[in-house]
Amino acid sequence: MNKIRISAVSYTNTKPFLYGLQHSAIKDRIDLSLDMPSDCAQKLIDNKVDIGLIPVAATLSLPHWEIVSAYCIGAVGPVNSVFIFSNCPIEQATKIQLDPESRSSNNLAKVLLKNYWKVQPQQILNAPDYAESTDPLTAFVQIGDRTFGKTEEYKYVYDLAGEWQKFTGLPFVFAAWIANKPIPDDFIKEFDQALRHGLAHRHELLKELPQRADFDLEDYLMHKLDFDLTEDKKKALYLFLDYIKAL
Repeated sequence: MNKIRISAVSYTNTKPFLYGLQHSAIKDRIDLSLDMPSDCAQKLIDNKVDIGLIPVAATLSLPHWEIVSAYCIGAVGPVNSVFIFSNCPIEQATKIQLDPESRSSNNLAKVLLKNYWKVQPQQILNAPDYAESTDPLTAFVQIGDRTFGKTEEYKYVYDLAGEWQKFTGLPFVFAAWIANKPIPDDFIKEFDQALRHGLAHRHELLKELPQRADFDLEDYLMHKLDFDLTEDKKKALYLFLDYIKAL
């Protein structure tokens, strides 16, 4: 039987899922690749993988997609790894530099800028040293492990999951396990069991991760991230896609 091809990110937020996949029998049924979030999405779009833990905004580029897991990368309130950093209040920013590794978070920033903060700064993609802005009126989006310990470096810091909750009253889904074709039910059941195994062993995983003085990894993996794809998160996912379409 052909192995199911899976792409996932290698950020810390995905480590519990990877732990589960690599410590369960399902590892013999899958071909797992680790990629940047935008590359996970592109592999699924190009049919180079069957399932991807992809930024939810990327589903808009797929002719067919379906959610294949009860788990996701989400948050109920601030997530502490998806930010706009700014040298001024966001309402005063004239430029925003987007994260070249992100799709969903860039789109989340755009949705909040337009609909919540009601401002339209110039959007810049692939800015040189985009995350080192010294211009007083330039902000930038940054996600993932590169944000760890960075919140003290800028005067104005906006946690995008927290801002989304203020705006909508809903949690947020950054990435979901998405397939571009039907996947056998028995595989999906075993896949979710493996993911659940990883989530149940987060304390063991934390012992394997390098500790940081400037970031609380335990709080992040046990409390800030919320991995269950609840009905409220699904509602938020589809609402977010509607907002993206209206940009």
